[in-house]
Amino acid sequence: MRLVARSIAYTLEAPVVFRDQAATDETLAAIAASEDIARATVYDLDNHVLAEWQRPGQAPLTGLRHVLSEWLSMGVVEQHILHQTQPVGMLRVSGDPRNLLHFLLRGALGLLGCLLLTALGAHYLASRLLVQIVEPLRNLMRVAHAVRSKRDFAQRTPPASIAELNALSEDFNGQLDELQTWQNQMQHENRSLAHRANHDALTGLLNRAAFVEALEHAVRHAAANDEYAAVLYLDSDDFKNINDRHGHSAGDAVLVAVAQRIRASLRAGDTVARIGGDEFAVLATALRAPRDAIHIAEHILQAMSAPIDLPDGSTVQASLSIGLAVFPVHAQGSQALLHAADAAMYGAKRRSGGTWQSAEPRLDVTQ
Repeated sequence: MRLVARSIAYTLEAPVVFRDQAATDETLAAIAASEDIARATVYDLDNHVLAEWQRPGQAPLTGLRHVLSEWLSMGVVEQHILHQTQPVGMLRVSGDPRNLLHFLLRGALGLLGCLLLTALGAHYLASRLLVQIVEPLRNLMRVAHAVRSKRDFAQRTPPASIAELNALSEDFNGQLDELQTWQNQMQHENRSLAHRANHDALTGLLNRAAFVEALEHAVRHAAANDEYAAVLYLDSDDFKNINDRHGHSAGDAVLVAVAQRIRASLRAGDTVARIGGDEFAVLATALRAPRDAIHIAEHILQAMSAPIDLPDGSTVQASLSIGLAVFPVHAQGSQALLHAADAAMYGAKRRSGGTWQSAEPRLDVTQ
């Protein structure tokens, strides 16, 4: 602003020297209008106003303009008008802050816009980064909770977009693969052990321990529901001779065939077991009458009438002696019922073999 004042003072030298007010006004207006000047006043040596110029539209904002000029270091500048180094007048210039203010406002708005865009961009990136970090961790936590609480080793964590978290997920899934394989092996072994503990290895039938447990449950159920239940005790009549004559492999084949034929002769809810050696037992439940046990025994004897094929191509006849006892006709407890059927089986074997006999009191088909 001081440089502008010097330039104007130099230009006004001639009009001021000759005190040409019109020329002074014209020169002052021409120069001041092109500069950032709000007001310019020319004084003579007696401090009388020789010429004055004011930018249009400044009057209502004089106070504000003055404050802004002072704040922006654009206050009133005084400059002597010299002629041959001698003062001939005084120039007072007030700066116009509007252009600078507009520039500062545009800069401030631009800066504010940049800050807003930066904040939005930072928020977007932070949100994406948060999702990319938090979601994989939540998935990991969810799967870990399911594995711990439900023993669900089939759960897997999905891939993550961040390489480090994705590597963690893959390692975690790898551990779950190993745990699932181990669990499946353990379950298979447990099922196999449970099956072997309750079943005969040769025939696949229940063993004696499992049969006794099933018999105890059946007797309790029959007593509670006023039903009949029967035990059929079966023994091969000529198994020892078959084993001695044809060998143990033939004996095993006979036992398997006998087991299959007995099973095929029973109703859907009946149970058959290999008690030991060549002895079998059948548990028949929900009988409508004691004679139903006789019908089951006769079906079994009929199934055994056909010869059994041996591994060497020969055939043998394997008849059975069957003793039967019905709850609650012959016994009131499971062990007593099994013992009564066993005793009746020996009675059938002593008679002729290949037949059935009931425990005392004797049953017949009319009962």
